[in-house]
Amino acid sequence: MENKNKKEHVDAWLAGCTDCSTLPTLYKTKASCPAFRNHRSAARRPPISLTAEAMDISRRPSRYSHGKPIHSPPLPHSSASGDSADHGSSPKASDALPLPLYLTNGIFFTLFFSVSYFLLHRWRDKIRNSTPLHVLSLSELAAITCLIASFIYLLGFFGIDFVQSFISKPEGEDNQPQRFIRDILQEDRSVHCSLPPPPPSKPKPMELPLDDEDLVKCVVSGEIPSYSLESKLGDCFKAAKIRREAVQRLTGRSIEGLPLEGFDYDSILGQCCEMPVGYVQLPVGIAGPLLLNGCEYTVPMATTEGCLVASTNRGCKAIYASGGATCVLLRDGMTRAPVVRFASAKRAAELKFFLEDPLNFDTLSVVFNKSSRFARLQGIRCAIAGKNLYIRFSCSTGDAMGMNMVSKGVQNVLDFLLGDFPDMEVIGISGNFCADKKPAAVNWIEGRGKSVVCEAILNENVVAKVLKTSVSALVELNMLKNLTGSAVAGALGGFNAHAANIVSAIFIATGQDPAQNIESSHCITMMEAVNNGKDLHISVSMPSIEVGTVGGGTQLASQSACLNLLGVKGASKESPGSNSQLLATIVAGSVLAGELSLMSAIAAGQLIRSHMKYNRSSRDITKIDT
Repeated sequence: MENKNKKEHVDAWLAGCTDCSTLPTLYKTKASCPAFRNHRSAARRPPISLTAEAMDISRRPSRYSHGKPIHSPPLPHSSASGDSADHGSSPKASDALPLPLYLTNGIFFTLFFSVSYFLLHRWRDKIRNSTPLHVLSLSELAAITCLIASFIYLLGFFGIDFVQSFISKPEGEDNQPQRFIRDILQEDRSVHCSLPPPPPSKPKPMELPLDDEDLVKCVVSGEIPSYSLESKLGDCFKAAKIRREAVQRLTGRSIEGLPLEGFDYDSILGQCCEMPVGYVQLPVGIAGPLLLNGCEYTVPMATTEGCLVASTNRGCKAIYASGGATCVLLRDGMTRAPVVRFASAKRAAELKFFLEDPLNFDTLSVVFNKSSRFARLQGIRCAIAGKNLYIRFSCSTGDAMGMNMVSKGVQNVLDFLLGDFPDMEVIGISGNFCADKKPAAVNWIEGRGKSVVCEAILNENVVAKVLKTSVSALVELNMLKNLTGSAVAGALGGFNAHAANIVSAIFIATGQDPAQNIESSHCITMMEAVNNGKDLHISVSMPSIEVGTVGGGTQLASQSACLNLLGVKGASKESPGSNSQLLATIVAGSVLAGELSLMSAIAAGQLIRSHMKYNRSSRDITKIDT
């Protein structure tokens, strides 16, 4: 009796099965029909009480059979529920919300950002008033609660699949018969439906030719941009080689004398130089030992000027014979000065007073110092030009030269100031009140980078035997040349003989920025007779030496070796900033030696003779192969 009921149950279901009744030609027997097999298997399971309405709702024809679309007749019955009429529609997370989804999202987004803004303002006031942050008022507690609640909602919204899992479970338990039939039909369709169309294929990247000659032709024709060779080839040396040949063909001029091999081009990628085609050979000489603050240093100097290293070396010899030089670091702070604009000069003055108020300095320091663990704000000085305000920030930068570091800190402060001064317009992160790579009185007066003074006392015997001159001659020449002559010329920071010579040579050898030689060479050389006119006191004051021992060109192999020779390679772990400060004092000590030697050569009338001997080439350049 039970088997008879099962058979009648299956036959009755198949009577309304569109897969079997409407497509008799696709299957030779009912046994080959996938729907029949599924329903026959279902009939062998424990019977489930199904209403006719439920059966009609769940009957859905297969849209595809063996890859061919089927147009099925509409179902004879339809449910009042739209969800049950389409078994493919799944419950949504938004169904659990009492309000429409867009309105709920708007409420929680507004709540999240408004309480965040409120709490930030409250905490800023606490910092200004030195109130502990953990002391909370009732409004702050409510704001924190709203912030957490809105954050949880937004997290759930973006993780909607997680919410979906909690909603779909109880719904499925209340509608078990429909879910059972839906699973059977879905299993059938997943096996017998045609596969989805393949995704569109991504465009293949251009295949680079393997032959160097073809690569050169592609660069010459513009098919491959020269600047992209490193990224496309993955070989920096090969990229430089290809670019080099392309440049020669495009210009029609040879650069055969420019070396290519023997350089690590990977070390400059994204750091020191773009689109390289070779490197320049520059000789490095050594001067010394320089006896400075009781320590001896061998100073590397990269230069092509004859007599420079020899002259500096002679100055080091005279200083060493007199007991050495003493150098003192006066100040260490890199600067950056953005320019901002207001609608009126009054508003610009209000910001100036705010920034220069000592009560606000601690708050600004906290904001500024977030940019780096080494950056520490030291001071702020402002200058007004109409409704434009120039803000000069000064900060310590550890062992780095620090331009990027101070710029990031300045940007943090500018973003912070927009909260209290929303009408402030930032014109530029640098307004030339810094002043970087330009001669400027502000650097000469207030300093930039490392401010150093270096001195030595030379007895008259050393002056006579080593320098071949006299104390009185040096003092008189210094007054008329370095002081009076520079004043007549209207010099700005150039009250010296040739400080830039020594600074540039050391900068290039140690990987510094050569352009910063401009302000780093600011120097005033003083000479005075002491000890009843028998001895010579000489000093150099240099207010803006801009050097670093990490970052930039200091990481290249050759420059790193020169820093290692001086004992200042890399960052100091024991005392951050001490390596760059020591390098600045070595630069000043070397300038002292160079000033002493050159002034002595001029006083003794040896300048022309020495240059004719050491700074003239005897080679006939007309006979050199080009």
